Amino acid sequence: MSASPSLPPAPAEPTGKRSRRKHERPGELLQAALDLFVEKGYAATRVDDVAARAGVSKGTLFLYFASKQELFKAVVRDSIAGRFAEWSEELDSYCAPSSDLLRYCFNSWWERIGNTKASGITKLMLSEAGNFPELAQFYHQEVVLPGHELIRRILQRGVERGEFRPMDLDLAVHCVIAPMMFLMIWKHSLGGCLPQDGFVPEQFIAAQVDTLLHGLCTPGARLPILPICCAP
Repeated sequence: MSASPSLPPAPAEPTGKRSRRKHERPGELLQAALDLFVEKGYAATRVDDVAARAGVSKGTLFLYFASKQELFKAVVRDSIAGRFAEWSEELDSYCAPSSDLLRYCFNSWWERIGNTKASGITKLMLSEAGNFPELAQFYHQEVVLPGHELIRRILQRGVERGEFRPMDLDLAVHCVIAPMMFLMIWKHSLGGCLPQDGFVPEQFIAAQVDTLLHGLCTPGARLPILPICCAP
């Protein structure tokens, strides 16, 4: 019996294509990881699933990220923490009034973080931080503290220019952040599965900024000045 003819070898992938694919792979892994962390949470996400979604082997994933924890940190840096440097530069060069800067801060945050899948990382940390204290500390250092400092600088700018009244800046930072937190939680919980009933995030942001800048009382209204204190 004559030997069966051998199959021709598969065409080699062009070197340039292989090089581009290798260069793009970390980004593909980060995107796959972000999708799964937001969909399933940190604990339930397996590196096998991330690798499969990115179309690579688990071994390939470990060439770029030593563990699931390091992969998660890279996702946070890529999708959230990496934004603070550009925002800081924008703040330094901003020439308009501080009220406009505050509006820009809200709208820019919604466009770049809040209205993207990256905002699901915040909800993930709120629900799973207690089980992963090291990740909670990492998130606090690389996201929470820089975010607070950036907002504090905006408020301080307004006070120094006489555009905002004197205030406790540390407490005021939380007043600015609270609407952002609400939107992220809403987007990745009820907002994703219930009718919106006319709720438009951009309109909510505009209303929140207006309330922060002008308060609830009519101009000239006389109000009692109460000390800030803890409840008994």
